[in-house]
Amino acid sequence: MLVATDLWKSYGAKAAVAGVSLTVGAGEIVGLLGPNGAGKSTTVAMLCGLAAPDRGTVAIGGDAVGGEASAAKRRIGLVTQEVAIFEALSARANLELFGALYGLEGPQLAERAMGALDLVGLSAQANAKPATFSGGMKRRLNIACALVHEPAVLLLDEPTVGVDPQSRNAIFDNLETLRAQGKALVYTTHYMEEAERLCDRVVIMDHGRVIASGDRESLRGLVPPANARRLELEGEIDDGLVQLLAARGLAVRRPGATLEDVFLHLTGRALRD
Repeated sequence: MLVATDLWKSYGAKAAVAGVSLTVGAGEIVGLLGPNGAGKSTTVAMLCGLAAPDRGTVAIGGDAVGGEASAAKRRIGLVTQEVAIFEALSARANLELFGALYGLEGPQLAERAMGALDLVGLSAQANAKPATFSGGMKRRLNIACALVHEPAVLLLDEPTVGVDPQSRNAIFDNLETLRAQGKALVYTTHYMEEAERLCDRVVIMDHGRVIASGDRESLRGLVPPANARRLELEGEIDDGLVQLLAARGLAVRRPGATLEDVFLHLTGRALRD
């Protein structure tokens, strides 16, 4: 659904992105991970057409992401790192505004707006203004605004920053629903546990380049056993116990490398600005 090939972007003499390629299929969540300054946000900006690559191409369903009103751009939804909503408008009015920008009108616009609000659990607050919302509710409304035109591809740049655990889990449920509907999702995050839970595949960037990509199991194989943090357990973990704990919102990690181990092994432990 989404194919990016050999993307390059420089600012002055500095290459922010250097030869990044990635693909995302329908019904798939691909995590885009990397330290601060790795080039993730610049990559997302090129994927959605906000920044033109110096070299390389981006296509949605075979159509190139090009000019201001290209057909491919209309198939993309973008959830920015900063909440981008109008707090003086009601939740419904926010969605109707964003939908109108994509050419929706009349009954179709009203139906799409309420459908997006229902998905993110805000239908009861349709007439309330976001100025009265919690941080988590604003984040969920932000996602709804990116969905009102029913895009095929959803790009999410750290959508859970600063929200409480309940809102984070609600957002995870929303994204898993979208995956089940056949959407293609790109998810950037600094939280390794989010990528562990959500992502079918992970792409790790550093210094503007892709340094590793694959599913979680293949990436864990990149870490030497001596470098992996292990959970010391006596005997084996009963699968029934694991399921019981999961039902209560608790996770048990079996011995072996985590995605955080992989990330630190590949990018190092030095602090980044």
